[in-house]
Formats: sequence, C-alpha cells, structure tokens
Amino acid sequence: MIYFGTGSEKAVLSSDDLKNGLFTALEKIGRRKKVLVIPPDFTRYHSRAGELTGYIYKYYGKNISDILPALGTHSPMTESEIDTMFPGVPKNLFRVHDWINDVVTAGVVPGEYISEITGGKLSYSWPAQINKLLKNGGHDLILSVGQVVPHEVTGMANYTKNILVGTGGSEGINKSHFLGAVYGIEKLLGKPDNPVRQLLNYAAAKYLSDLPIVYVLTVIGRDETGKLVARGLYIGDNPDVFKLASDLSLKVNFTVLDKPLQKVVVYLDAGEYKSTWLGNKSIYRTRMAMADNGELIVLAPGLKEFGEDKEIDRLIRKYGYRGTPATLKALQENQELQNNLSAAAHLIHGSSEGRFNITYCPGHLSREEIESVGFRYGDFNEMIKKYNPEKLKEGINILPDGEEIYYISNPATGLWSTKERLYE
Repeated sequence: MIYFGTGSEKAVLSSDDLKNGLFTALEKIGRRKKVLVIPPDFTRYHSRAGELTGYIYKYYGKNISDILPALGTHSPMTESEIDTMFPGVPKNLFRVHDWINDVVTAGVVPGEYISEITGGKLSYSWPAQINKLLKNGGHDLILSVGQVVPHEVTGMANYTKNILVGTGGSEGINKSHFLGAVYGIEKLLGKPDNPVRQLLNYAAAKYLSDLPIVYVLTVIGRDETGKLVARGLYIGDNPDVFKLASDLSLKVNFTVLDKPLQKVVVYLDAGEYKSTWLGNKSIYRTRMAMADNGELIVLAPGLKEFGEDKEIDRLIRKYGYRGTPATLKALQENQELQNNLSAAAHLIHGSSEGRFNITYCPGHLSREEIESVGFRYGDFNEMIKKYNPEKLKEGINILPDGEEIYYISNPATGLWSTKERLYE
C-alpha cells in the first residue's frame, strides 16, 4: 500500500511539506507501541532522512524504542555526527549495527535462482541476513527511511537494500556486491530492475513478509542555483513506492551529456568522505561520462583511509584498484579475497579499467599510499588553489587560463553519462 506520495521534477518540498506528508502517512498507519527506525548514516546526510527521523520521533515519542542506522559495512556514527544529522533525537535510542556479529539469517535464496537471474554466471546460494533487532525486537512498526538515487551496486539505492544490505551480514553483503560486479557496473547504474535488485526484492518478499516494514523514501535534486532540494517523498510498503521514487530520481539525478568529458573535477566533503570505500563514488558516478584517456581529479580533504573496515582497508592496500582481469586473477589465487567478495567487487568498481586516468588529492594519505593502490597522486593544497570549489559552478567551467573542466560538488547526488554509453 502507498500511504503517501508526492513529487515532480520541479517540486521543492519544504520542511513543512515533508513533515505534513509524513504525518499524513503515519495517521493512516495508525498508532504503534514499539517502533524501530532505520535511517541511513552520515554518508547520506543530504537525504533529509535525519530530518524525517526527527519528525518520526515527534510523532511517536516514547513509543520509539530503537533507531538503527543502516551502516552496512560503514563505521559507527560518532556522537557529533548523530547531533548534526538527528538534532533533538535522544542519543540513547541509537543502536550500532555490527555486520559481523549482530545478524540472523531470515532465509536462504537458492543457487538456482541466482543462476537464473545472472544468466548462469553465478550459482551460489545467498543468505537473507538482517540485524537481529528486526527479527527479534518485537516491534509493531519498522520505518526504513532514506533516499532513492542511482547506485553502483543495486542500480538505484534504498528500498529493500536499506534492510538487506544496510542491516545485513558479511556473507550477504559480500555476495550481493560481487554479483553486481560480475554483472557489470555500467549495466547496473541507474537501472531500477537488475539482478541485484531482483535478488533483494525476492528475499524480502519471501523471508521478510512477516515484518511490519514501511519505507519512507525521498528524492533529492538540485535547483537552478545548484542547491540541493527535496523533489519527492513516497511512503509505502510495496514495490510501487520504490518505482515511483526511482522514476523521479532518474529524471532529477541523471545528467545525460552529448559528448564525453575530458577533465572532471569532483569535490568530496570532508565530513562525509574519509575513505576511498565511499569516495570512489566519484569514479562510479562519472565513469560513463569520461572520455577515453580523460582525467578525473578527486579533491578529497577528509581522505584518511581506503576502507572503513580494517580488513577491507588492508585488502585494498594489498591488491589495489588494478582492473577486472587482475582482480579476478587475485581472487582465484587468494582465499582472503574469496572470503571478502565485497572487497573484490569494490576493487573492480574502483578501477577505470585503464580507460581514463584517476588523480586522487587526499587531505591525509601520502603520495606513496595513493600510488600504491593504482591511482595518480595530486597535492591537495596545490589542486585546491587551481580548482577552488568556492569559485566553481556545477557543470562546465572555463578557467582563467582557458582550461575547460566539468565540476561536480557531490557525486552521491547524481549520475553522469553520455548518450552513447547510456544506450549502448
């Protein structure tokens, strides 16, 4: 059922609009005694999910027993991040998702189904893992809050991904990420229907139907000045709510270009992007727009590590972003990669496959560290003078020396492609 839905390419939903739409849906859902809220973490700060979680708290008050940020493999939120993203919400309500130790398996998707949706490329079974709080917490309402936007693993983010990946376990996350890598990132990006999404939806319908999950989905775009605004809000408990949000997201988050881009400069906010595990969105979201032999420059003042998880960080440092053939060879020869398929998938996704150059300009990592994983190194302090975000506008910029660049202030808010690559 869809409890509330509104949005368009030109809509600008105010805070009151979001609150009123949410309250309209919650009135239809009815009063509940024990509510679990699953918002994203700080890496999705611009989703407006923090604001909506605050409204949910105002509505249900003491009947909210738990707030479980959908960390997936990310680091736990800090107190400062919680204060910034969820102002006014009591910190004692927040729980930390442990993707190694805090999960239960709701069911197992058979290998025959995996083989069917991947055209025989993979045939392993897949565990539908979720945080034990969902299964055993005794909640009479679970509100999954987040943003629908193009995504490198599931085609479009959120919906069942927020549950089965955001609160998922190591095996489920690893295998779903690897499935996406094998299928191909450029065939996935911006596609609401694909093998990874089919897997997640199948598992949710078959193994999670007993859970009282309602999805609260936003669509965020940019206005004429480049400011992020809410374009849509959709609330419901079935696939239709995801389809509505996806359809709008593809209209407001997808930039289709007439020709490939020779030089792209992406800025990564220091508070959101501290690792290449997250920062490589700059690669994922622009790769279909990059010209052969072009250059992607990533300004990353907060970059201090490769993986947020210590083991993934170690694997990235060891194997690097060397492209699909090298990664698959390493996977075949090394048990540690076989045991961490999400890391292997990430290494594939983070490579340009030698087609274009990637220059990372980190705030904290050294030249040796950046170059050791296969990227070019750029001095952040020098590059920020040449490509000053305060002086750049979204899109095409002509610099004083005549150089033409394409500037993106936050890669997580969109997807860029040429017409040729989009429809090939």
